[in-house]
Amino acid sequence: MELQQRYTWSIFQSIEYAGELDQMKLYNFFNALLEHLEDVKEPKPVLQEIHTDLHSRMYSSQEDLRQLTDPASVPVELAYRGPRVNFPMGPADLNTLIEAFKNKKLLHVHYVYGILHEAVRVLRPMASLHHASTAVSRQITVCGDLHGKLDDLLVIFHKNGMPSIDNPYVFNGDFVDRGKKSIEVLLILLACVVVNPHEVYLNRGNHEDPMMNARYGFTREVIAKYKAHASPLLALITEVFSWLPIGTVIDNKVLVVHGGISSQLDVAWLQNVDRHQYASVLRLPDRAHVESPTENLRRNFEWKQMLDVLWSDPQTSTGCCPNTFRGGGCYFGPDVTDKVLRLNQLQLLIRSHECKADGYEFTHDGKCLTIFSASNYYGPGSNRGAYVVLQGAELRPHFVQFTAQTKAKYISMRQRVGALEASALNELRKKILASKQTLMHEFKKHDPARKGLIPAADWVAVMERHCSSTIPWRTLREKIVAAKSNGQIPYVETFSEAPRPTGPRASTQESPSVVEALYRNRDRLETIFGFWTRTTLVEKRAAGSRSRFLSLDEFADAAPSYGNYLCEPIPYDEMVNMARSMDINKDGFIDFNEFLETFRLVDMEGSYAVEDA
Repeated sequence: MELQQRYTWSIFQSIEYAGELDQMKLYNFFNALLEHLEDVKEPKPVLQEIHTDLHSRMYSSQEDLRQLTDPASVPVELAYRGPRVNFPMGPADLNTLIEAFKNKKLLHVHYVYGILHEAVRVLRPMASLHHASTAVSRQITVCGDLHGKLDDLLVIFHKNGMPSIDNPYVFNGDFVDRGKKSIEVLLILLACVVVNPHEVYLNRGNHEDPMMNARYGFTREVIAKYKAHASPLLALITEVFSWLPIGTVIDNKVLVVHGGISSQLDVAWLQNVDRHQYASVLRLPDRAHVESPTENLRRNFEWKQMLDVLWSDPQTSTGCCPNTFRGGGCYFGPDVTDKVLRLNQLQLLIRSHECKADGYEFTHDGKCLTIFSASNYYGPGSNRGAYVVLQGAELRPHFVQFTAQTKAKYISMRQRVGALEASALNELRKKILASKQTLMHEFKKHDPARKGLIPAADWVAVMERHCSSTIPWRTLREKIVAAKSNGQIPYVETFSEAPRPTGPRASTQESPSVVEALYRNRDRLETIFGFWTRTTLVEKRAAGSRSRFLSLDEFADAAPSYGNYLCEPIPYDEMVNMARSMDINKDGFIDFNEFLETFRLVDMEGSYAVEDA
């Protein structure tokens, strides 16, 4: 069972980090597109929308956004039976909010706007680096990632008490994404800050970022729950994220940041960084007004520091190197931690950003503590959540571990581990299918006689080299493909349990099928399609709801600039014809399902756009 848990953990973590790496690559694609747009005097309107949206500047000014999201502009209907809060908020309003969310009530957008505006008012004057004191409370609680898991937040408050002058908290980023209650978690934490601005400290995480939200669920959650108000609401949330401080120092002894540090980190710099300009930390702010090379270097350094603080991970070896596993930030060794703490007269670094089986973990000779507060992160029973209470003048750490209640709480450990393993293997098969072309090519190198069999050691070597070096393929091999009596591996059967192409014109060529391409690119395509259509909301009367559509003209207009970044640029006329063919129901618009279905039905000659995307 211990072995099952270990390799299941490896599978989930490898797939999670690979997804973050893909997101960084996707953003690099947009960066290249946007750099191109800066050289175009009159860019196409749809591309200009992408440009403004990626910078979270969907409105011409913050004043426009403030007016559009003014609570007075969205009065509460008489028929509304949900929770009501007063402004300015007090402890009673915070308790009302928690009880309502506990009972699965949805807060009216009038009050959502009110809480977000109050949060901006409180957060804006704060320094980018908090300074928290335990002189009065004699303790402070630090919580890690919550990722939209409301049950975990409620468990923490139940066990540890509500925030107060005697019970301050630091919440160390990643409040949203992945979980289904991200908006509720965010609103409760912001309400805590509004009610207790000197007792609750919120640090920004790498998921307090519109680009991450577009891929990992928060954007879809807001659209689903607030529909017609989603666009201005998301813009206002991005504004709130940009004002979140990026770190907290406790009693001048403990540094708390979401990801970690680098060898170049200057803690004094954290105090004064212009954090608000980083609506998304994944891209440098607009440099159009910057002329000095020295100023450009400074801004590049500042941006790199932001990435390091939000995206980095500790490593056992010494030194500091790029974090190629996630695609952003760095890996920092024990010598780096020791140097930064010593130079800044600190004793301990607390960070989050990584799921840990026990909810926390010490590394770097006890000088680096990872705290993670989302239990059951990879599935029921996968991990415990934890928080740490720093007590007394010495800030002695006291850990509290917990597991939020799930439907699987009372099943046996063996059943829980088995269910988690099945879920992990299902995700792994998708990953294998997405790499089928590469894997088959490599397998055949070890099978010159074309017998369809290779030694088990060769199979493992190929999987480690081309799928993931962190997954224990030798242990998992028998769960993926059975060996013959002579010990040889029928490598074609590696893909036998994965979905097969089902289109009437499925290609027989030795190249990636459309289904493989969709497995490999679906998240990217959905994100790209979402940015194309973020400001193109069309009322679809037949469905009776607001959905995101892309008009045929908008799709075709994007062709010239997108073509510059594809291996085989698509002529404009072909793009127009492609748009018409994607409009399956002939209503003049393309939705995401039509976008994917078109690629599923065509053969490889028509699927190059997916591959290049």
